[in-house]
Amino acid sequence: MNMRGIVDRFDKESGLGEITGADGATYPFHATVIADGRRTIGVGAAVDFDVIAGHLGRWEASVIVAA
Repeated sequence: MNMRGIVDRFDKESGLGEITGADGATYPFHATVIADGRRTIGVGAAVDFDVIAGHLGRWEASVIVAA
């Protein structure tokens, strides 16, 4: 499922972050799913992303692309 959202949080040290989608839900992600190969993304950046079934039974962001 393709969605649009905003990066709410990103920790460069761990590579972990969260995106709030247009649906209001929060989706965690790891830097390895940023589609252009970068390993950082700015807080507040508008992004398009896919939602996938992740670890621990939660939904996660994947294939993150700057919007």
